[in-house]
Amino acid sequence: MHDTLQYMQNEPIHRKYHHNKLTFRGLYAYSENFVLALSHDEVVYGKKSLLSKMPGDDWQKFANLRLLYGYMYTITGKKLIFMGGEFGQFNEWYHEASLDWHLLNNPLNHGMQNWMKDLNKVYKEEVALYELDKDGHSFEWIDCTDYEQSIFTYMRNARDPKKQSGRRMQLHTCAKTQTT
Repeated sequence: MHDTLQYMQNEPIHRKYHHNKLTFRGLYAYSENFVLALSHDEVVYGKKSLLSKMPGDDWQKFANLRLLYGYMYTITGKKLIFMGGEFGQFNEWYHEASLDWHLLNNPLNHGMQNWMKDLNKVYKEEVALYELDKDGHSFEWIDCTDYEQSIFTYMRNARDPKKQSGRRMQLHTCAKTQTT
C-alpha cells in the first residue's frame, strides 16, 4: 500500500506520470499472502494522517481518501486501516491522546464513516472481493494502460461465477470509483 499511498498523494492531474505505482503490485501480488495495511507506521512521527496526505482542499482530501479506500477494498489482499482512518481524522495518531471522535459532527467526516460502513458491507456481500485473494484468478485487468486519463478497469472473480455480481470496477483516479 506504500506505492498506492505515494500515488494518491499526487495531485490528480499528475497521477498519469505515476500510473505504474498501482500496476506494479501485480508482479508479486500472489507470491505471498498480503495484508494491505494503512497502518500506524503511515500516520505517526510527523508523517501526517492519511487525510492530511491527500492533495487539495478539504472536500478534495475526503474525495481522494474515499478513492484510496475504494481501491484498497476492491483489489486483492486483506484490508487493514488504522485508528481514525475510518472517519478521516485530520491529526496524525498519537498514543497519548484519544481519537478525534468529535469530528463525526462534521458532515465530511460523518460521510467518510458512512463510506467505510458501505465498503465493509459490499466487501462482506461480494464474494469475489475476498474468496480467492491468494489466487491469481481472482483479479483480472480489463485495462491498466490508460495513464492519460488515470483510469484502471478490472474485474474481481469468485470461484463460482454465479456467486459474483459481475460488477466491473473502474477506478478513475482523477474523479471517482465506479461499478457497472
